Order: sequence, then C-alpha cells, then structure tokens
Amino acid sequence: MVRGKGSASFVTGTKTSMFTFAFTFTLMSTLLLTLTSCRNETAPTPGDVSGRPGEYIAALSTDRARYEPGRPVAFRAELSRTVADGELVVRLSHLGDDVDRLVVDVTNDDVVTWTWTPPERDYVGYLAEVYVREKGKPLDHATIAVDVSSHWAKFPRYGYLTDFPRMTAEAREDVVDRLNRLHLNGLQFYDWQWKHHRPLKTDGSGGAAPAWPDIANREVSFDTVRGYIDLAHERGMKAMNYNLLFGAYADAENDGAKEAWRLYRDPLATTPDRHELPEAWASDIYIMDPSNPEWLDYLFEEERKAFEALPFDGWHVDQLGDRGTLYTSEGEKRNLMLAYGDMLREAKDTLGVELVMNAVSQFGQRLIAKAPVEFLYTEVWGSHPEYKHLKAIIDENASLSENRLPTVLAAYVNYDLADGAGEFNLPGVLLLDAVIFASGGAHLEAGESLLAKEYFPNRNLLVTPELEARLTAYYDFLVAYQNVLRDGAEELEDAGVSSSAARMSAEPEAGAVWALAKRKGELDVVHFVNLASATSMSWNDADGTMPAPRPMEDVPVSMAAAGNVARIWTASPDRHGGAPTAVDFAQEDGRVTFSLPKLEYWTMAVVEYEKR
Repeated sequence: MVRGKGSASFVTGTKTSMFTFAFTFTLMSTLLLTLTSCRNETAPTPGDVSGRPGEYIAALSTDRARYEPGRPVAFRAELSRTVADGELVVRLSHLGDDVDRLVVDVTNDDVVTWTWTPPERDYVGYLAEVYVREKGKPLDHATIAVDVSSHWAKFPRYGYLTDFPRMTAEAREDVVDRLNRLHLNGLQFYDWQWKHHRPLKTDGSGGAAPAWPDIANREVSFDTVRGYIDLAHERGMKAMNYNLLFGAYADAENDGAKEAWRLYRDPLATTPDRHELPEAWASDIYIMDPSNPEWLDYLFEEERKAFEALPFDGWHVDQLGDRGTLYTSEGEKRNLMLAYGDMLREAKDTLGVELVMNAVSQFGQRLIAKAPVEFLYTEVWGSHPEYKHLKAIIDENASLSENRLPTVLAAYVNYDLADGAGEFNLPGVLLLDAVIFASGGAHLEAGESLLAKEYFPNRNLLVTPELEARLTAYYDFLVAYQNVLRDGAEELEDAGVSSSAARMSAEPEAGAVWALAKRKGELDVVHFVNLASATSMSWNDADGTMPAPRPMEDVPVSMAAAGNVARIWTASPDRHGGAPTAVDFAQEDGRVTFSLPKLEYWTMAVVEYEKR
C-alpha cells in the first residue's frame, strides 16, 4: 500500500495483483517542511544509502514530459533487485522545501507504479527523490523531476526527430520514451517533408501519399510521422513541422512556384541564389523572396495542406543566415531579415499555429523577437565561438524580447570529431550544457541520438551509457530547478564571490571556476561551473579533446550578503541526482561563508534571506 500526506495511488508490478489507494489533501503552507527538518527517520538522505547507486532502482520514469495543473503524475520504478519486505520512500520538493512525502509498500516486485497530484500551482518544477528501504534501512536512491506547466513555451525543452522510415509502433515508442525521460516538451520534426516548397506529397485523389523521399532521398513514411505526432501528444510534447521559409527545389515551377519569385546574387538576375547540396540528393535549395506576397500565399497554402493532413502543433521556421545583398528578378535589392517579422505575423494570421524561427548566428533576431513566436531559437556558429558568447546570446535575446521569451540554442558539440565514427566526448557535452543551463537557456541536442552537426541525421558519434545517464541527470536538474534557472532571475554584478581553494571568475575563463550569481526575490543563486581544467573556451569542443575537470570537495566560498541569511543549500546534477543539501554557514560584516560539498562540473548554491 501507499502511505503519505499527498493525493496518490499506486500499482505494484509484475508479481502482484493491482491495488489502488487514493488520498486527498489540502497542502497548507504551514505544513511545508524545510529542507533540514525533513532529514529524519522516515525521510532518509542520499548519504544514508548503504548500497551502490542503481543496485536496486534500475530506472525511474513518468508518463509525461509536462503536466497541466491538476493532472496527476504517474511514476514508474523498475527494480533490478527485489526486496522481500520493503518500501519506497518518495520525497517531493520544490527549491529545497518538502512539498509531499509518500511511502509505497514493496514486496518482491519488479516494477512499482504510483501517482501523485501536485499542488494547484502553474509553472513549477519539482524533484522526486525515491529511496528503497528495507526494515528501516535505506538501500538505494534515485531522482526524477516533474514539470507542472500549462504551456510548454514558458520552459521550452526542445528536441528533434529526423528518421521516419516504416517502423513498428514499438520502435517509435522506444524513441519517444527516451525523449520523455529527458522531459523534452517540444520536438522538431526535421526533414520530414517531401519538398521544401511542397512539404506534403499527395496521392492521386488529393490525400496524403503513404510515403515519399526527403531531400536526401531517405524514405519518409506518413504512418511514422503521424505515429510520432500522436505519441508526442500523449506525452505532453508539442510536435513542430520543420520547413524553410524561402526554400524551393529546382523543379518548383512544375508545382506552380514561379521562377520570378527567386532571388539572385546579381542585379541582372543571371545567378540564382541557392544552397548547394550533394549531387545524390534530390535538389539544391533555391532561395525565394520571403517579402513576395505571391510566394507567401503559395507557401502558406502548402503549409495549410500539411497541417490538415498531420496534426502538427506549429511550424519551426528555418532560414540560412546572412546571405548578403540579394536581388529580385527585376533587379531590386533584398535584405532577407527585413521580411522576417511581417512574414511571421502573416503566417500566424493565416495558419493559426504556434511558431518558432531559427535565427542563424542571431541573424534577424531583433525582428523575430517582436513577432508572434513561442520562444527565441538561435543556431550558434563561429561568430560566437566561446562559452561567454552563449551567455551573451541568451542575455541579448532576453533584452530583445523585453524578458518575455526564453531561449533555446542549437549548438553542435564535437563538430569535427563527428566527421568519422567515434563517441561523444562526455566533458565537452556536460560543460556545454552546464554553461547553457546556468545562463538561463536550453539546448537543442537530443533526438534519436545527440546532435553534432547541422544535418541532424548524422550518426557518426555514439552516446555512451555513462553519457546518457549524466544527460538524464542534467535534464532532471533543468526541470526541478527551472524556477531559479529560467524564471526571471536577474544577474548580480556585485556578488563578490571568492574562494581560498580555487580561483573564481565572473565570466567563463580557462583555469578558473566560473561563478555566475543571480537574484530572484529573496534568493541569491550562484552557479559554479568548473573550468579549472579546461584547455579551451571553445564551446563546441570540435575535436572532442576537452578534459574532465578535477573534482573538488568541501570548497570554501565567501560572497556578499544582501541581508540576514536564513538558509543555504546546494544542488548539483553531478551529485545525488540533483538532490538538495543544506549546508552550514556563517555571516559577518556583510559577507556569508559556506562550503560546497562537491564541485565536479556544475554546482548551484542558493542563499535564502529572511524576508525584508
């Protein structure tokens, strides 16, 4: 059975019959326990666990990546070892404060499932700590996060799909299960389309064809695309239809697209602008004029057909960056970016779908940020080569949108290494995510594999089991602490963070720990990103040579205090699955001192002040 304060039910797995128990509760603020007060016999800590990580809990999962307020969360724990007479202790917390606690009986079960109904609050991240306990002794500990948000774009976690051959339903479910475990709440369907100017291939009767080749002549199955969309919706994910806003094949005239809509490299219209692709592919991509109303009418009509045939939620609008001065067939100059804002507004009015647009190296972002897009998306290239530039893009996007729109970065790691077969370099991947997440952004990287190239189907690098586990912890951290990572925290310029054990720097710097300080309400949040062993500040770790940082323990920290400190706690995706840990502190002469229990790649410290 399940016991606890919260609204919960459970089903134990393969060796027992089904039982369901429901409890209702009203969560009163007076019943919220502080982090330190919950450390008692009925709520163990990771340090109490006697077994090895994963010895009993093989996997934790939830049924959705995002939950609307009031919707119950279904948890599933797969056990690698049975417990004859035990229980799962489940602690649910928000920013270090206990929100609920459940105890689920376990007796010789392979799988245990239970449900929990979160408080009626919108846009909140929670952390669930799950312990296996037998006869009062904690044996194992694992964590998973929960996002309660009525709309995905408040905290976008964007992934992708790019393989759409004929495949079984089970194979599709395996792919989406992995993306759901990373809590991805939006998926870009990359190169699902037939032709850029005519994305949906139809049969003789006007309905959707059962299959078609994409631009690389890979097979695309209608049933696979539709099946993935349905699975995404079941998991609380948005499905975004990828397409360029100005792309056409060489044979576009045969489909009713006029050659007069093309753009040219010269005012005499002798050299059409095109994006060259391999000879074995279906076509080069010819650039059409996005300010031409006839082209937009044509493209929007083709997009409308796609949305009618497939229940995509929105359009991921792509571009190709700054292509210089171009000319119409009549010799008129065109600057591509000047058309973006109007094009997006017209697309919203005409199609009525959600929109996201790629700003390649920030090209056109100033105009995109004023258009009806869900969030800002930047594909990062060589004009922004270092870690500090990633934070600069996120900050710039916040400014351009007047802090309305969050940022997702498409930043390709191990780029040159991916020219051949190999494995992703774990330190390069984790440091990149640590910098992006600490800076307040999200990273487009996860799909059927992990992204290393702008052509998403590239599969040369493998994701090792260790990297997969570490990525899962990072995405749990991104969700559990989204309210201090991405929810209006403002940078502190005068935090004065220092340490006697490591050099601290206010910006990413080789040989130092980057101490990024932010403030939200009565909280100061300091992100410590360990760059002390870094050999380069190049975020893409092109050759996969970034070394692992040297872990530090009991790192003393001193920083300016903005008031009377009530509590300090730390959390790290590299330690105990991101579980919060209260730390001792001392305050004197306007400064507060404490220690980080451990710093491997990234540790966050939260200083809570007494209400002023």
